[in-house]
Amino acid sequence: MHGAGSREITGIWTRLAGGKVKRMMKIKTKLFLGFGILMLLMFALAGIGINRLTTLDQSMNEIFSNRYAKVQIASTLRNDTATLAKYVANLLLSEDPAANAKIIESIRTSSLNVNKSMEQIQNLFKGPNEQQVALDMMKRGKQFLDYKNDVVNLIRANKKEQANNLRTEDGLIYQQDFMDSIAAASQYQNDALIQAMESAQEESRKTYMYTGLLTILSLLLSVAIMFWIVLGITRGLSMLSSIISNFGKGGSTGSYRVAVKTTDEFGDIARIFNTITDDLEGKTHNERTLSKLNAERAWLQTNIADVSTQLQDTQRLEEASEKFIDALCRIIGAQSGAMYIVEQEGNECNMVLKGSYAIPEHHIVEQVKSGQGLLGQAVKDGQPITLSNVSPDYIKISSAFGTIPTVTLAVRPVTHADQVIGVYEIAAVKPWSELELQLLDHLNEVAAITIHRIKGQLRVEELLRISQMLTDELQNQSMELLSQQEELQASNCKLEQQTKALQLSEKQLQQQQRDLEHSNDELRKKTTLLEEQIQETEEINRQIEHARDTLEKQARELAFSSKYKSEFMANMSHELRTPLNSLLILSQLLKENKDGNLSEKQVEYAETILSSGTDLLRLIDEVLDLAKVEAGHMDIQYDNILVSDLKENLMKAFMPVSTKKDVEFYFEVDKQTPKHMYTDSMRLLQILKNLLSNAFKFTSKGSVSVHIAPVEKDASMLAFSVTDTGIGIPTEKRRMIFEAFQQADGTTSRKYGGTGLGLSISKQLANLLGGTIELDSTEGIGSQFTLYVPHHAKQSHETVETGYREVAAASELEAFFTESRQDSPDHVITLSMPLPVQEQLRSDKKEQIQTANMLPLDDRDSISGDDRILLLVEDDTHFVSILADMARERGFKVLIALDGDSGLRLAKQYKPDAILLDIQLPIIDGWSILVQLKNDTEMRHIPIHVISVVDEVQQGLAMGAIAYLQKPSGKDRLEEAFAQIEAFLEKGPRKLLIVSKDSVQRHNMMELIGHDDVHIVAADGGQEAWQCLQQESFDCMVIDMGPEDLKEFELLDQIKSAAELRGLPIVIYTHQVWEQKEKLRLKKYAESIIIKDVRSPERLLDETSLFLHRVEDNLPEEKRQILRKLHSKEEIFTGKKVLIVDDDIRNVFALSNLLEGYDMIVNFAETGKQALDRLSAESDYDIVLMDIMMPEMDGYEAMRQIRKQPGFELLPIIALTAKAMKDDREKCIQAGASDYITKPIHTEQLLSLIRVWLCQ
Repeated sequence: MHGAGSREITGIWTRLAGGKVKRMMKIKTKLFLGFGILMLLMFALAGIGINRLTTLDQSMNEIFSNRYAKVQIASTLRNDTATLAKYVANLLLSEDPAANAKIIESIRTSSLNVNKSMEQIQNLFKGPNEQQVALDMMKRGKQFLDYKNDVVNLIRANKKEQANNLRTEDGLIYQQDFMDSIAAASQYQNDALIQAMESAQEESRKTYMYTGLLTILSLLLSVAIMFWIVLGITRGLSMLSSIISNFGKGGSTGSYRVAVKTTDEFGDIARIFNTITDDLEGKTHNERTLSKLNAERAWLQTNIADVSTQLQDTQRLEEASEKFIDALCRIIGAQSGAMYIVEQEGNECNMVLKGSYAIPEHHIVEQVKSGQGLLGQAVKDGQPITLSNVSPDYIKISSAFGTIPTVTLAVRPVTHADQVIGVYEIAAVKPWSELELQLLDHLNEVAAITIHRIKGQLRVEELLRISQMLTDELQNQSMELLSQQEELQASNCKLEQQTKALQLSEKQLQQQQRDLEHSNDELRKKTTLLEEQIQETEEINRQIEHARDTLEKQARELAFSSKYKSEFMANMSHELRTPLNSLLILSQLLKENKDGNLSEKQVEYAETILSSGTDLLRLIDEVLDLAKVEAGHMDIQYDNILVSDLKENLMKAFMPVSTKKDVEFYFEVDKQTPKHMYTDSMRLLQILKNLLSNAFKFTSKGSVSVHIAPVEKDASMLAFSVTDTGIGIPTEKRRMIFEAFQQADGTTSRKYGGTGLGLSISKQLANLLGGTIELDSTEGIGSQFTLYVPHHAKQSHETVETGYREVAAASELEAFFTESRQDSPDHVITLSMPLPVQEQLRSDKKEQIQTANMLPLDDRDSISGDDRILLLVEDDTHFVSILADMARERGFKVLIALDGDSGLRLAKQYKPDAILLDIQLPIIDGWSILVQLKNDTEMRHIPIHVISVVDEVQQGLAMGAIAYLQKPSGKDRLEEAFAQIEAFLEKGPRKLLIVSKDSVQRHNMMELIGHDDVHIVAADGGQEAWQCLQQESFDCMVIDMGPEDLKEFELLDQIKSAAELRGLPIVIYTHQVWEQKEKLRLKKYAESIIIKDVRSPERLLDETSLFLHRVEDNLPEEKRQILRKLHSKEEIFTGKKVLIVDDDIRNVFALSNLLEGYDMIVNFAETGKQALDRLSAESDYDIVLMDIMMPEMDGYEAMRQIRKQPGFELLPIIALTAKAMKDDREKCIQAGASDYITKPIHTEQLLSLIRVWLCQ
């Protein structure tokens, strides 16, 4: 009421302002007149102030943007000129050519700054006087810059004396004149700046004065107007105060009325107060009506929200229907109700009962057809039905005390998008109000949305299941499309190169045509001369065409030469390694003399043969290394290495040589040398070993030393100096020794042997590592070879390439090959390749080095005894950085390996607490690492979590991984992976569930596996096992079953259907051999299937130890003996059947003798076709050793055909090849090989590889 009264009073004052008074001036007029005068004074004061301030602001902006900026530019020019003069003086004083290059670069940069400042001054100096000052400065600046350029050119021409004379005679004068002109320009602008500031201060003083006078005048006039207005309205205020006081005493009834006698504004106020009284009485009634409507609306919204809340989490139609009909009846007071959902069956539409409320059992109707009864009609028409005064014979509401007849009945269809999806019927013993019927309409929408949502979820679940099936099929197809896409990309690259070549040729022809047309226009005037020129042009064109054909032929020959050379090296490698393979294996067997039937002399002969064969192998490897470098196929694998490890490695390798030759060997590392290096450790060791081998070879007395220190002039480089007191190298032969197959003494009577390849390869490898090798030698005194390499790989700006890629087809070459000799101590002859090829080489090299620079450092230097160590084996440097940061947040110390070989080495060296392993890795893939770690008794207990794009979850778990996460993965999935590892490490005794109906068998298995590091729970059959799995979690399960055990099959289905149990490792222990169909079915469930035989208990203990990740040292001695016997290096071979496929009988003989010595059953085949025939006839082979280069059918095709045959998908095949070029391993693996080994074969390496695959 008081709020409404305030609004009416506001209206009164509005109407009061419009009233008229006959005998006095209006209050409105007085106020307008007074405030109008005040506003005019304020506007005048503000206008004058703004005008003066704008003028002052413009003056200050002019000072800053014009005068001050010019002063600053002049100052900058003076500083840049002084810097430039200083660099010129330094250049004249410098004696170091390398420093001169840096100073000249600084001079160039400073010159650019001076020119830029001069251009700014020329643009900003506008007035006549300023232009004159600027022109004088430009003239003197040009003289100074010309002097500077002359000095630089003289220094570059090694004319330093003339440069000093030029500076003394003219340079200092030009410099001083230029500095004086700059000072004059600066002084001119300073004077102008001071004058402008004084003018601005005068304007500011005037502004203060005018503003003060106007302010005083405005205050005086305002006071006078205020008194005039106040005295004019005070007389009526007493009467107005009395009226308002009486109105307030009237309370909310507004019963007070005022007798109006005056006609001025105050009389108008009295009349308006009477009107207000009437209005307030009417509005009170309206507010009461509105309050009732709001209460009804709130009731509707509250009940709608309550029902919506109950239905929002429902997932089944039955649950939603029950909750809806129950809530509806409770809210509107219905005593009975039923909810039906529309289901479409073919062309028929039926309503199925899903929820009910207090319906007598004999009245329940489970299903109603469309059009049948009130329910069916409501669904058919989509219209609500309401019945009042229902017959007493209709349904009665029953309770414990009796029955009550129904009075009102309502049927409401539930529609969504103009389609009926449900219907409900409710009955009550009293009529419903209009408000309750409105609630029914609103709740219909809530029910429709809920039913539609649940049906949609059911449809989505069905579609997701279908989508998953389609996704699996698409993944298989995408792998095939991916390989086809790579082939298309390679073809597109070739087409793009050809297109660029054709476009360039077309541009040249168009330019020639324009030149010819221009010549024709001129030569039309001279017909005779035209004919002569045409003949000359044709002759030149023929010569050019001939030259082009010649160059194209040379380019093709060069391309073929490079290709034939690579093929020749690969084939010769095979031809040399194949006989060498037999020699080394047989000599190794003779040297071991297992039968003891050789004399010491004969064993010594075998040692000599083995040593000579090893030397020959080293020679072949050196030739292949040289071929790889020249062909651009040498890969650089960057890694973090410790300088101390480098020292230890070299000391171990050469201390025996030092002792044998009685030559002192020193190794010194400078204190300033960093502890770590980031480079290719294998290539660095190869270079240093070559240098040390040469030093010891040519030093018969004295000493050999190695000194490592940073380079003084470039802290990013390390110098490895190998110094000897040997024979030294003559000056005229220093350049020659770095060339292939060259030696300082190349005569037939030379004293020292060797191929002359070591230094050539070392030089090329140093270039690949971003460094070089320098030689300092004195004949008869000794030599010093210094290797310079960066201690951390950085982007290289070298222009000399160490090898050449395949040359493009001659028709694609856009530049000629030119031969040039570099002015260097090595006199290296290089060929200039076409620009696109050069750019590609630089791009490849840049990408390699950038990738290497991104390798994050790990924590191997800060690991202590109590640290938890996590090994990350991942080749993606960005991803491994993320994993390392997440691991460190959880308190792990991190080791990082970017390839499989480094990962194995770090695992063996540090024995980490856990490993995160990728599958697709360089050198050794993740599967091989997993196999080797799980077959190593010292490391098989380490938990390994696989993270890979490869979708082989079951295989990873079967091989012993604790979990398998498929890329790409979000941060949440990675957090879960780390949580799994932490939970595994913190877990106590492992828990094993044994399922068997045979109590004796259960007891035997518990005795076999049991110890204090594992808690075993036994279950009698599948039903009891399922109860155990529901009550607690297990790390592994062993189930004893046969084909007739249907309950156990149901248990396996339940386990694989439960998301929380899918990762549980399962070992099936069975007494009979299953049929192939049933065996394939079991492999979907189990990680391992063990057939009960003589050795099955040992295998059961081994498999459970693998999946429980038990530490072997913690087991009792008898169990350790069982595992050791099972993994014995020789026991594993006994009785195993091997097929050797090789066309060289010498290799077959050597390998057969080697493997038969370990009690293996050996058969052989000479070709791939014979191997297929043997495998078809005898399918019980345990492993195949496959040569690659064979007649009739090579090893690649043979392996592909073997993999296509049923039953041989998992047969271990080890490829034996003498090819040592790039990508050979990938080709073998793609063809079907399980693993790969190069000839000549090292027996220990071969036996280790066979042992790994026989353990599978």
